[in-house]
Amino acid sequence: MTDSRQTTLVLGGTGRTGSLVARKLIGRGLKARTASRHGADVVFDWDDPTTHARALDGVDRVYLVTPVMRVTYAGLVSDFLDLAAGAGVRHVTYLSTYGSDQAPPEVDIRAVELDLARRGALTYSILRPAWVMQNFVDEHVPVVEGAITLPTRGGAEAFVDAADIAAVAVETLVEPDAHAGAEYAPTGPQSLTVSEVADVIAEVTGESVTRNDIDPEAWVGGAVAAGFVPADYAVMLRWLTGTIISGNGSRPNGDIEKVTGRQPTTFQDFARRNAHAWTLQEAK
Repeated sequence: MTDSRQTTLVLGGTGRTGSLVARKLIGRGLKARTASRHGADVVFDWDDPTTHARALDGVDRVYLVTPVMRVTYAGLVSDFLDLAAGAGVRHVTYLSTYGSDQAPPEVDIRAVELDLARRGALTYSILRPAWVMQNFVDEHVPVVEGAITLPTRGGAEAFVDAADIAAVAVETLVEPDAHAGAEYAPTGPQSLTVSEVADVIAEVTGESVTRNDIDPEAWVGGAVAAGFVPADYAVMLRWLTGTIISGNGSRPNGDIEKVTGRQPTTFQDFARRNAHAWTLQEAK
């Protein structure tokens, strides 16, 4: 890619990976423009196309994070990509999901991947990360009253640090030609059950932490009833937990080391770094 602008529009720029991608890009000498509905360099709202053109002005690459807590968005993203190509964007790195080819048909994850692959005017890279470790320190799967409540039936997952996902994304954005058409599945170095995750958290905090392997439908129904997710997002929750329950959760691979040159973060290291977060949770 010879375009001299070398400015990346980082969608979800205040989020878990987006904020890290922007910071790392700047550290590598590229310009990064964060975009979000609130708190970013520019306002970006998927439901307000008037914000799209302004966000794209002067950029040549995009870190694509699709609308959150939705299952239907392929049309919105396709229109945005049309606009991006017309505005001079030449590369897109898309944050997808591990096992996207097995996603339920009503979820548009795979549709966006296929859309990118059809576009001759853009190069692209696809990231399909495992469940992120940060789920255990925020509102997604918090430790509540000494327990992690998640329906996994003892299945394992190669939980990955968001910082490692961002590191892979940055390499694809710094050198897009070298990663054109690449598909990476960032994972952690270990497959862990939730019970093993609980044991690690207990070790670093000095507090008892157990696993509450709730009935899947009760967990999904509770999330919808509490307003944590929209009703149509239930299909996504069933799929994500169902892959672990069925034994088809992510497995460790060498993608992070292959792209970044360093080993992925272990859950033990992540836990030691974030022990204070669980202490605060339990204090509430």
